Amino acid sequence: MSAAVLVGVALVGGVVGLVVPPVARRFTTLPARPRRDARAWLGPPLAAAVFLGLAVAQGDDPALPVLLAVAAVGLVLAVVDLACLRLPDPMVAAAGLLALGGLTGAALLAGTPGRLVGALVGAAVSGAAHVLLALLPGSRLGFGDVKLAAVLGLPLGWLGRDALLTGLLLPHLLHGTLVLGLLAARKVRRETLLPLGPALLAGTWLAALVS
Repeated sequence: MSAAVLVGVALVGGVVGLVVPPVARRFTTLPARPRRDARAWLGPPLAAAVFLGLAVAQGDDPALPVLLAVAAVGLVLAVVDLACLRLPDPMVAAAGLLALGGLTGAALLAGTPGRLVGALVGAAVSGAAHVLLALLPGSRLGFGDVKLAAVLGLPLGWLGRDALLTGLLLPHLLHGTLVLGLLAARKVRRETLLPLGPALLAGTWLAALVS
């Protein structure tokens, strides 16, 4: 992928970053002009970095536009979950439809139906694994997280077994490390509820970068 195309992808990501806050406000009580708080990093620079990272790592993959579209919805979901510990079903469903429809089209155009099967298997494995985690005694995993994990299993399965395994394990490693750090700093208590959605999305993105 040429440097000019990469720059273009990054610019598109920056524009997406500008759109994320107003879309997220439809699902939260975010102020019209939010303060520069913990959500400030979810802006154009981050969105541009997310898009650019995917383009560099998966530039030759016919599903790159699908990955970028899912990432755009994921940024909105991350903002909403950070703001109110909620993953709205309409946004999760939108990500799922984009992923399933886009990957189906990419598989047909590229003549690689096996990768579509891999995507479906990835969704099933990721969804089932998180259902089991949600049912464990004392689990704080919500079914919004389960649904998002199943959706993210689609692109992870498309990218292959290694990406799927990394995408299953890394979010919980990231989340666990964050929780331990916050507990050690006495910023939260053991009973404090923290969003898992951003970790699921970040882990999936990182898995796509290294696959």
